[in-house]
Amino acid sequence: MTSSTPHPGPGSPRTLDRTPFFDNAKFLLIALVALGHTWEGVITPHTPVLRAVHNLVYGFHMPAFILLCGYFSRGFTGRPDQIRRLLTGVLVPYLIFETIYSLVYHWLRGTELVITPTSPTYLCWFLIALFVWRLTTPVWKAVRYPLPIAIVVSLVAGTTRISGELALSRVLMFLPWFVLGLRLRPEHFARLRTRTARLIAVPVFVGVFALACLLSPNPSDDWLSSDADYTALHVSLLRDLLIRLALFAVSALLVASFFALVPGRRTWLTGLGAVTLYPYLLHGIVLRVAEYYGAFRALRETGVPGELVLSALVVGVVVLLSTPPVRAVLRPLVEPRFPKWLVPRAEAVPAPATVPSAAAEREKTLAR
Repeated sequence: MTSSTPHPGPGSPRTLDRTPFFDNAKFLLIALVALGHTWEGVITPHTPVLRAVHNLVYGFHMPAFILLCGYFSRGFTGRPDQIRRLLTGVLVPYLIFETIYSLVYHWLRGTELVITPTSPTYLCWFLIALFVWRLTTPVWKAVRYPLPIAIVVSLVAGTTRISGELALSRVLMFLPWFVLGLRLRPEHFARLRTRTARLIAVPVFVGVFALACLLSPNPSDDWLSSDADYTALHVSLLRDLLIRLALFAVSALLVASFFALVPGRRTWLTGLGAVTLYPYLLHGIVLRVAEYYGAFRALRETGVPGELVLSALVVGVVVLLSTPPVRAVLRPLVEPRFPKWLVPRAEAVPAPATVPSAAAEREKTLAR
């Protein structure tokens, strides 16, 4: 998720390996995020195929997004300028939109107006999670075997009852994808962008979709959202560990297959993929308003045609929210600038010590 500035992620260090491939991937992923949130409003026990599509998408879209965030955090070392970008690109938008979503929920659902920044509302969880992940980047660079350690942390988190503060359960359970992104290099993506990889990716998606249809309506959203421990899922500890490992494996196949199918050339969606923070933060408001006025209910009653129309409309909304006019109006909220008066003045750099020449040394000797 990124702004219109050259760096590829909110608060991320600048990088030189930005290519159309990554922007294409990010636009496709943000469109899938919006579609997934939309389908949740129309899924019923009578729509097993839509539920299977939903589960297929949820099996890879957030892991792939988080992996990209980790990949573009490789240069993060905690320098002051990086911390400032992290504050203005992630933390401040989180606080702003946490307040906005609290107001929207109060207006549309009549919930009590309580703004609690430590308890993320709706999709704001991702920003606070990204803030925490990126701050821990130096830690994962400092330890040996970071990915196995992150997987163990994720599995242990699923065995522990964790509060919803700061989306901590998702921070820990999705952690391996961020750490995996930190470990990847351009050559790893290059291996996926081959004809052979694309030929393998298609049957992988077909096979997992068939499996999702067979298992529908399982697995539940709690498994795919990584926000519940094994007691809340009503399974044994061993079963929880085995299922999570299986989901990791399936998600890894889907993530690799997704990147194999992403176009590498510049297309009409490449520019939109450079500003995904806008549609991510804004599409939830559009969906909640549409839900309030009965749009989901009306389209749900029309069956498959309504589902297709709704999906097309949502993709159109994502495109609209990425356009320059929308960004120009909402830039102060989505991309606030760091106040210059808070930037510390550069410390005076002492002049480098000079080595006296041999002639100067002889003059000093004669003077003495």
